Amino acid sequence: MPYQEKNAWAFLVIAVVAYAVYVAVVLSRAAGAPLVEVDYAPALLWTVGGAIVAGILAGIIVSIGSPKPAERTDRRDKQIAWFGERVGQSFLVIGGVVALLLALVEADYFWIANVVYLAFVLSAVVGSVAKLVAYRVGMPEW
Repeated sequence: MPYQEKNAWAFLVIAVVAYAVYVAVVLSRAAGAPLVEVDYAPALLWTVGGAIVAGILAGIIVSIGSPKPAERTDRRDKQIAWFGERVGQSFLVIGGVVALLLALVEADYFWIANVVYLAFVLSAVVGSVAKLVAYRVGMPEW
């Protein structure tokens, strides 16, 4: 399994786990109260920070198991990385547009922040899945 594929798996798992932890913390803090009243910012910052640290550590661990990964990157790996990033970035654009619309209708900050966070998570998840599918099935023919 190439270094980049291992990294995509790690990124996928980290994004899903971090977001699941965030949702669980926010819902447990709500305890029946409206979600907009929950102090969500600390949980959001801790889970995002934890995911960043976990991603760095996972990259280090994966690189230890894959000697000299940069030298083993070929054209196919670069195409797959490009493809996965483009697919994932579409969710950032969608999330940005939704957050902008929420701001225009003066929605609560809770919803705007959560739409942006969800967009980042979906970008990571869908981009990673696209990369993994490309590694397993091949690049789509346009």
